[in-house]
Amino acid sequence: MVALDIDGTILKWVEGSGTTHEEVSPAVKDAVRRVLDAGAHVVLASGRSPHGMAPIADLLELHAPDRERLWVVASNGAVVFRYPPLEVVHEETFDARPAVEAVLARHPEALVAVEERGVGYRVNSHFPDGELSGDMILTDVDDLLAAEVSRVIIRDPNSTADEFVALAGELGLHGTNYVVGWTAWLDLAPVGVSKASGLEHVARHLGLTGADALAVGDGRNDLEMFAWAHRSVAMGQAIEQVIAAADDLTGSVYEDGLATELQRWFPGPGDVA
Repeated sequence: MVALDIDGTILKWVEGSGTTHEEVSPAVKDAVRRVLDAGAHVVLASGRSPHGMAPIADLLELHAPDRERLWVVASNGAVVFRYPPLEVVHEETFDARPAVEAVLARHPEALVAVEERGVGYRVNSHFPDGELSGDMILTDVDDLLAAEVSRVIIRDPNSTADEFVALAGELGLHGTNYVVGWTAWLDLAPVGVSKASGLEHVARHLGLTGADALAVGDGRNDLEMFAWAHRSVAMGQAIEQVIAAADDLTGSVYEDGLATELQRWFPGPGDVA
């Protein structure tokens, strides 16, 4: 099994004509396809919601009529789905209200989002453009937290990632797992849920274990995945905490680091394994 983070691992952000867009390089696309052609399982594992991940599988052309449906780990492990078509086969939910209220007490201007599957997100206020996939539906916080959810995003454009790391440590967030992103972005999930738990669910169905897995990523939400997989590789632009947790380091996403790592194990014509 080859478990791949998406943003900063498969996808890079490229600026052009005054805007930025997501791009997968031909080298990365070819390398991922060689993994499939060799008979290994490619499992996308991301903090993205399911509807934000399916288009990446399309972009990579990971599915075909003669192949098994893909396994995909979404929402930092809280949701596992098969594709295509998109079919949720496993989901973990929790009561996020205590954790969200604790964060909002310290950051009352923070933005809160809960996935509205197949549509986008319900939010208490609009997030910056490009940060959430799909539509944003304005909703009161009380209504956002009225039922159990699989994941909550909290974002404060006026804070920093370091401030959110400190905040999460101070609050403890009992009964909740959390991941802090590059910016002041906090992902809340049920305790024990991570990319690793989602991948473990997939591995059991495939008759595999973490001992059969290669994992590549670049973020704090990849740390559990790195500990679970037999081989873990950090992208070159990752922060030091992530690099230190990995077994090895490859080039950055702008240097096609994923392609470099996959070429070692799944060489193409003319490559030396």
